[in-house]
Amino acid sequence: MDLVLKLRELRRLRGLTQKDVARLSGVGQKTISSFETGERIDSLKLAQLERLLAVYGLTAADFFGSTIERQIAPWELNEEELAARRLLDDLQTLAKPAQHTLLAKFQLMIDTVADMHRDRANMADNSAHVHHAAVSRDRARGPDLR
Repeated sequence: MDLVLKLRELRRLRGLTQKDVARLSGVGQKTISSFETGERIDSLKLAQLERLLAVYGLTAADFFGSTIERQIAPWELNEEELAARRLLDDLQTLAKPAQHTLLAKFQLMIDTVADMHRDRANMADNSAHVHHAAVSRDRARGPDLR
């Protein structure tokens, strides 16, 4: 997603006008407008970007990460990401104690599945080592000449 679209849509998502952002950031309204239309995006200075991001409550890492893009264009999420987002949205509607309980149970489920996958991988590795050892042993014995 390009810088111009991110800047414009972040402002809109926050419910701010260009005038609001100018007042809060100290970056001129016309300058903000020219960034959002792409006219002067090449002249955007790091200090200006940091001031704009501060108004939006974001760090540079947030801005350049994928989380913001997902907020701006959620239709670009795959099915698993959409399902996860719906679950998180639903979780946030619950009382804090219920959230805490569900999060603890969910973490337990994740840990259990991770352990199962790790155990399966270890069993597969051990099986491959046993097979390799048997093949090596048979080769060392030579052909069966009965």
